[in-house]
This record gives sequence, C-alpha cells and structure tokens, in this order.
Amino acid sequence: MFTPDGLVLTNSHVVHSATRIAVSLPDGRHFPAHTIGDDPATDLAVIRIDAGNLPAAPLGDSQRLRVGQLAIAIGNPYGFQYTVTAGVVSALGRSLRSYSGRLIEDVIQTDASLNPGNSGGPLVTSDGQVVGVNTATIMGAQGLCFAIGINTAKFVAGRLLQEGRIRRSYIGVEAQTVPLHRRLVRFYDLPRESGVVVMSVESNSPARKAGLREGDVIVALDGKAVAGVDDLHRLLTDARVGVSSALTVLRHTEKLELRVVPEEARG
Repeated sequence: MFTPDGLVLTNSHVVHSATRIAVSLPDGRHFPAHTIGDDPATDLAVIRIDAGNLPAAPLGDSQRLRVGQLAIAIGNPYGFQYTVTAGVVSALGRSLRSYSGRLIEDVIQTDASLNPGNSGGPLVTSDGQVVGVNTATIMGAQGLCFAIGINTAKFVAGRLLQEGRIRRSYIGVEAQTVPLHRRLVRFYDLPRESGVVVMSVESNSPARKAGLREGDVIVALDGKAVAGVDDLHRLLTDARVGVSSALTVLRHTEKLELRVVPEEARG
C-alpha cells in the first residue's frame, strides 16, 4: 500500500488476466480490488481498493542502496501470512527477463529468502523504506532472489496512474543477436562486435516501410549502438513513437542508413 487512499503496488504476474482480485489487510478487513494498470514488461501493476485513511508504506530511493546493506522481505510465502525474511543486498544493476520477454533493468539481487507468495511484496531497508518490489527467484538455487528497484516502480506506477499502461514503440521485426565479422567491425569502426540480424519483417510495419530486409543486421539506432535485441528494446521507448529515427544496418558488406518511424507497440 503506497497511498492512504488504497493504491497498491504488486507484480503484473500476480494480477494479469485475473477475473477477481481481493485484498486482505493485517487488521482482518477484506476489500475487492480493481486493476489500475499493469505492465508485463517490468512485471509491475497498480491496483486500488475502495478505502481511506490506510497506513501507507514510505517509498525510498533504490539508487542509494549499497551492496552488503541489510534487506528485509515481507510476504506470504506458501500461504504463511506476513512472513518476514532478512538478508543483504547481494548485487545491484542486474537484468532480469520479464514474462513478456523484455529485459528488466536495474534489478536488485538479494539473499533474503523469497518463495512463491512473496511476489509483489516489499523489500525494505532497516529503517522501513521500501526499496524494491519482490518479483522472482531462480528455482533450485539458494540465496538468488530479485526485486524490481522502487525507482523503476515509481516511474511505472506514475505512468499507469496517468494512462493505465506503458507506451513503447516498435518497428515490426523478428530478430536475434549475432556476432559481427571482425573485418566489418574494423572496416566500419563499429563500437560493438555484435548486432541484431533481421529474421523476418512484418507486412505494413515501420521496418517494411523503411526498406528493412531479411538478413539486414541492425548496428545502431539514432547513433546509439545496438549490440543485441535487448539494446533495441531498450532504445524503443515511447519517446520514439511517430518520430523519424536513423537505423544503421549492414546489408551484406555495405553499411546503410535507413529512416524508420516507430509506431506504438500493440498489446
């Protein structure tokens, strides 16, 4: 609960496609809830209950975290209500694959024990500041648990409250990361030794209109290096929707610059 009027942060995978959502409070009260918005790409969602004067958790600043700092997780693992586990911040700046296939950036790694039922719960500091939203574990591993940084959560929650969704752009290609031949890297003085090869181009897509072809290798977008599919996802933000952008590609041994106008991603 991050506002006194009933706004709740949780994971997208907890509420996505749910037909009914209910929230139970520690004082025994139960409320029906509805989804304000959810974003599978960051595994975050905002829901609301119809109640007021609720105790709201203070949101901290995940940028101020340090490795080795105490981390406390709160949740309901395997149905054991209001369980508290503690550990340390094991690493910062991790990347984690979301349920949508995109990469979630700046993820917090902790060894505070997480299990099914911890999803969507807070990761807090010793002074009670929420610094993360617990989201994932690696099955079979011990002490490898992950939380989405609260700064990311605050940004996403703000957008969900404004628009009910997060807008992202797309160009309409199926692609994969490939290594580049060293001769091409040296000849064109490319900053990275890998790129994104286009496997297929959707009909009537921005990529098709830009003249992108199967077999083309994307190496930059508006001058920013594209070393892999995740780089391309990271650069295709909502700010690029409808904006003409320079797409640098290698076609056989030729370096080309195409103009593409990304559209808003569907779904």
